[in-house]
Amino acid sequence: MSVKYIPVQWNPNKWFYDGIMLVGVFVFLWVFLEIAPGVLSHERPINPQIHNARAFGACAFVMLTIILCIGPLARLDRRFLPLLYNRRHFGVMTAAVALTHANYVLGWYFAFSHIPPLEGLLSANQSYFQVAGFPFELLGLFSLICLLLLAVTSHDFWLKFLTAPVWKRIHFLIYPAYAALVGHVALGILQDQQTHMVSALFIGGPVLVCVLHLLAVVHGRVKADRIAKGHGWLAVANVAEMQEGRAKIARLPDGNRVAVFLHEGKLSAISNACAHQNGPLGEGRIVDCLVTCPWHGFQYDVRTGQSPAPFTERVPTFAVRLNGKIIEVDPTPNPPGTPVKPVPLPEAAP
Repeated sequence: MSVKYIPVQWNPNKWFYDGIMLVGVFVFLWVFLEIAPGVLSHERPINPQIHNARAFGACAFVMLTIILCIGPLARLDRRFLPLLYNRRHFGVMTAAVALTHANYVLGWYFAFSHIPPLEGLLSANQSYFQVAGFPFELLGLFSLICLLLLAVTSHDFWLKFLTAPVWKRIHFLIYPAYAALVGHVALGILQDQQTHMVSALFIGGPVLVCVLHLLAVVHGRVKADRIAKGHGWLAVANVAEMQEGRAKIARLPDGNRVAVFLHEGKLSAISNACAHQNGPLGEGRIVDCLVTCPWHGFQYDVRTGQSPAPFTERVPTFAVRLNGKIIEVDPTPNPPGTPVKPVPLPEAAP
């Protein structure tokens, strides 16, 4: 990104991820539109246009629920880390599905209105002081605006242009967007109850998201409590566990991760998160002191945390020491790109 603008960096993993996501969307819509009406034939029939709108709305709700579950799942179990890969495309697709839902709603409910559809949506219901008749459409509109804003700013250009702190604050809007979506769905169900199966789906989603985030917080605190008491240094691994050209990854008290590499018999530690898209640097191999991120190929010198010229990406480095046969790191990171002298292993170590 610091040298050349590339709209989308496609690779086989990205194609596979997006393919699975698209298949899942089509299967959900097919089941909702074709299978569910037959199973729930005892329910009051609804207009096909309304059914289409509800299908896309339910799909967007499920997709956003899955997106919010991926983060805590990855923190609880590293086997879920591949799901973090290219999660931005998941968000962009969710915004597209939600926009289709809104288009169906506006195109049907206000098709024969003499006023513009959006104006009709905002003025049709103004019962703000009662629960059952509250204008839940406004909550859905707020959620849609947030999703569109996140989708538009999902590219690396905006991450670079806005700077990481600002970009991250903007993308925290996914939480109020989800809360508004839950309110939109809940109030809509209250006003037009169709089936308890649908109600269970929309109640179970938020409960699952809350439970997983709570478990992730507890898990992180438990891991932090296991840090070696010694001067606050974090025990990472035994010397005998290290492999040449490979890394051991450990969680830091602040929830981030550090990757400790063994290269030419010496230990170096850098942040496990690539500066590009937070790819797992600890899963890459070292060639000529450069570790290659397995996601998009960005490289960093494990001794300095700097990308080779002419690239400018940098990641934090960490101090390393040996406590007997235990490798320890200082959990306080150095500024990105700070050189740290590698620590040689004892001669008896592999």
